[in-house]
Amino acid sequence: VRRLIYERFDLSLGMGLGKVKGRMFRIGHLGDCNDLTLMAALAGCEMGLKIAGVKLAGSGVQAAMDHFSSHAAVVPQRKAA
Repeated sequence: VRRLIYERFDLSLGMGLGKVKGRMFRIGHLGDCNDLTLMAALAGCEMGLKIAGVKLAGSGVQAAMDHFSSHAAVVPQRKAA
């Protein structure tokens, strides 16, 4: 599944470690991680899992949207150059 998601969406996921190796993956980041970048990662994971034939409700992205819309910090606006 990790390879499919990487090849299809250019989304690199970490593999599970220790006892969960081969049974899970990890979403990591290098640098900035905000609500929208996390939403994109979740969407890529859900789409990849569905393409791989995993049966899932597909409600993870919606749950994240619901959470972020009620708990998100306001991002300061930048002035145009």
